[in-house]
Parts: sequence; structure tokens; C-alpha cells
Amino acid sequence: MKANLYPIKFHPILKEKIWGGKKLKQLLNKDSNLPNIGESWEISDVEDDTSIVANGQLENQSLKHLLSTYKEELIGKKNYKQFGNKFPLLIKFIDAKQDLSIQLHPNDEIAAKRHNSFGKTEMWYVMQADPDSNLIVGFNQEMSSELYLEHLHKKTLTEILNFDKVKTGDTYFIEVGRIHAIGAGVLLAEIQQTSDVTYRVYDWDRVDDKGNFRELHNDLALEAFDFNMPDNFRIAYNKTENKLNKMISCPYFTTNFLKINKTINLENTYDSFIVYMCVEGEAIISTGAYKEPIKKGETILIPANIQAFEITSKNATLLEVYV
Repeated sequence: MKANLYPIKFHPILKEKIWGGKKLKQLLNKDSNLPNIGESWEISDVEDDTSIVANGQLENQSLKHLLSTYKEELIGKKNYKQFGNKFPLLIKFIDAKQDLSIQLHPNDEIAAKRHNSFGKTEMWYVMQADPDSNLIVGFNQEMSSELYLEHLHKKTLTEILNFDKVKTGDTYFIEVGRIHAIGAGVLLAEIQQTSDVTYRVYDWDRVDDKGNFRELHNDLALEAFDFNMPDNFRIAYNKTENKLNKMISCPYFTTNFLKINKTINLENTYDSFIVYMCVEGEAIISTGAYKEPIKKGETILIPANIQAFEITSKNATLLEVYV
């Protein structure tokens, strides 16, 4: 007999990275002995990295098992029709102690053809940034493949990149084909399509602890570039308290900003699961007699068949995500 669904937490999947740091442990309370954690995969259906339930009756079951068991009850009718037993989003927290590589992601068509994968449209919400920290997004001038390749080969790529100084709350939409990198000192929440396909074009000439350079993917990247994208990647949004404020809505996900200082009642009218990422403070999510706490650095999945619930907090900031 199937258990009733409830707000689900998963064990984070922690990834050691050459550029990772200590903020995921120190600021988001991730439990690990790894020295340089770069990413905490909060909800993942990436092959060989499937999330495992951490709470309630379904504890220790995999996200894959939940999908094949509960189907549209978990992710919604339209999502199940489109994605089947594949969870469409990858939800992460990222800590960049060093600059990440300069990179871009392919679109759905290229990713399907080359990697049997979705493309990788994503968004960033800056949770904390050290003084003078940057995000690299796009170019600082009109660009062509010829000019780009000239700078790539001369190792002067950084001269043509757009560096933005960032602070807490800054939000960016990273479309496929757009060059980008997270700069040193930035801690952020990332919402993206379920894909682990990244084309690295420049890695600051650094080596790993064995003296090896990381692989670059410049030939693959060239076909995936869109050199004519407008500078519309910075997202402006309202921060009205105790109501949902639209940040981003694209074919792959919608994200709302929610700052709470009381109890609010919510209805799921989306025909979708809802993910809440807590980026500040703490809250309690209640549905019927079931209550689940969530605090900064935690993520909860509300199954699609839970129609009504309430969130109570004195000080929480949440990102609400659905498809």
C-alpha cells in the first residue's frame, strides 16, 4: 500500500570541487568531512546522483522510486505527461571559494543529440557575497565568433567578459548559449534543468592537486554559443512581504520570492510539485496534521497532490519553484 505523500526532505549530495570552500558547512550547516565542498545537490535525478528521502514514512527511498510509484501525484499531470519518470529540475547550493571556470551550456536539441540529456537553462540567487565578489555573465561588447576565438587563443578572454559586482538578493537568469562563471566569494542558490552538461572554455590556467589541467570543451562550445543575446540576464523583482513575488518564469521553471513574518495559507494551483529553498531564517510548513521545519540551507519538495498548506515564520526568505 502506498504511503500518503507529505512535504519531503532529501539528503544533500555534497560535491567536492577544486574551487569549493567551507561556506556550505559553516553558513548552511551541511555535514561533511570533505575539505572543499563546492556544491550541495538538494534535489537531483541526475544519473548516479539520485536524491534519497531524509524524513517521514518514505525515508531512505530514492526520488526515482517515488516518481515511478506516485507519478502525477508527485509531480503533476502535465509534468508527468512531459517528463515521465524523470524529475525535471536540479536544485543546488553552490559555494565558490575560487572562480569557477568560464563556461556555457547547450540547448535541449544539442544536449539530446550529443549527451542524451536535457539542456541546461538555469538561474542564480545570491545568498551571500564577499566584498567585491563578481559574477561573470555575457560579454562587455558586441561579439562574433571570430572576435571571441581571437581572444580565446590570445588568452585575453577576460578582457571581453562582463563582470558584475554582486550582493545578497541579486538574481540572474542564465540561458543556454550564454557565457558565464560564478566568481570567488559567492554563495548562491541555483535552479536548473536536470542536466550535468557543461562546456568549459577557460579555467584560469589552474591545475589540480596532481598537477593536471581540467579538460576544456572549446570545439563543443562553439556550436552551442549564442553570440547575439541581449543583456537581459539581471532579474528585477518585488520583495513584498507575505506574498509571492514573481522572479522568473520560463518554459523550464517558475521561481517566486517569498519573505514571511507571519502565517500564510497557500494553495497549489500549478498542477506541479513545488520546491521551497530556504535562503534566510527558518519556517514551518504544515499540511493537515503534518508539520515540517525548514531552515536556511534546506530544501523541501511539496508533492503536486497536496492542494493546501500553510507556512509559518517570523523571519524566513524562501524561493518557491515549480514547473
